Amino acid sequence: MVPAGYQQWNKLNPAKGVYDWTELEKLLNALAEHNMTYALRVLPYTPSFIKSDFPPQEDYDWTPPFVYEMGAKKIQIDLRGTDFHAYAPVWDDPIYLQAAKDFAKALAEKYDGDPRIEYIDVRTFGEWGEWHTSHMLGSVMPADSVLKDMLDYYASVFKKTQLVLPSNGFGDVYTHALDLGITKRDDGFIGIPGRPDTLLRAYNANLPTIAENIAGYRTMLTYDDLIPGGSQKWTAERWVDAITTAHLTYYVLDQDNDCGYYFYKDNKALADSVSKVIGYNFTVTQAELLTVATPTAENSTDTATGNIATNTLNITVTNTGVAPCFFDVYLVAEFVDSTGVSLAQIDETVRIPKASFKDGASQEFSFSGDVPVGEVNFATQPGVSVALSLYESEEAYKNGKNPTVRFDNDGLQENNKLLLKSR
Repeated sequence: MVPAGYQQWNKLNPAKGVYDWTELEKLLNALAEHNMTYALRVLPYTPSFIKSDFPPQEDYDWTPPFVYEMGAKKIQIDLRGTDFHAYAPVWDDPIYLQAAKDFAKALAEKYDGDPRIEYIDVRTFGEWGEWHTSHMLGSVMPADSVLKDMLDYYASVFKKTQLVLPSNGFGDVYTHALDLGITKRDDGFIGIPGRPDTLLRAYNANLPTIAENIAGYRTMLTYDDLIPGGSQKWTAERWVDAITTAHLTYYVLDQDNDCGYYFYKDNKALADSVSKVIGYNFTVTQAELLTVATPTAENSTDTATGNIATNTLNITVTNTGVAPCFFDVYLVAEFVDSTGVSLAQIDETVRIPKASFKDGASQEFSFSGDVPVGEVNFATQPGVSVALSLYESEEAYKNGKNPTVRFDNDGLQENNKLLLKSR
């Protein structure tokens, strides 16, 4: 599970050249304590808090005030469906664009490659940073050339962390994002017909796909399926079909404060089942340990001196999820005692490159190691098991950390190691 949330640009960047990461750091550290990462969205604007005519701008305009003090323009807008008026940035104003790039650079210097960050949305433009102005009459999105330029800049400063194009980046902008290795999210999931199909371009470009419901779960249950002009009703069948069609890696369930509670309450068995196939899901489908003992050449009958033995572990792993794993995974085989403590590694660590283990595919792995004369062959010892582990880095294994990637098999231990064979 990857928590997703937003931060306010004006809170993180209260003055020109000044950045306050304090609250974000508290959040990231708290999640890290529970082995969780964070999907980050920094919003410049949200019409959700325009509750009256000309409310205080800090309620809804989260572009830092210093940007306007430097001369960036803003315009009056009308909130669609209400009589409320407010102000919004001019999205292609040069001063605004430069301030947004300065913030992107500072964000990258602080967090690019930070393992606590799962991915970062490029939320520079529009309401909620979604690259549209659907609810703000009078506000206009920039030309595609401006949008592409911002993507170019983000890609130039973020070299490690996955970047994401928001929901309403389409057409040539979407193509440009994929060329830069920036993936796509969709916020009209289930509610808008055909939207899961739009994520296939990212999947086919070997990038993770991300989706968020068009509205809260209970709200979607009230939809009447009148298309166009309405939205599709949430059904279990549509949910499963959308996830499968989009080869979904991340599913964001956050529309209402209690959305997750009621969703899980109503669909526990289905949610538990589908949670195992969103993204990758590694399952060991076959395992065999072969031990071949060869008497020593000096004295073929003197077993007291020990035999030279070769242990070979052959396994087959299937990705039963709907998407590849989009980070490198390191596979380790080892002998462990009855308490799960490692006794010896079997052969070398195997690196599985990101996006190489496709959904539905099976891969065979073989680990082989010789036991010299005079050394204990753990494969023949009582109470010894074979364990498989998946790590996000080889250093994590070498440093004695527990694996954070799990197999979907019975026999998984609390430390995420999978016991395969017991003697």
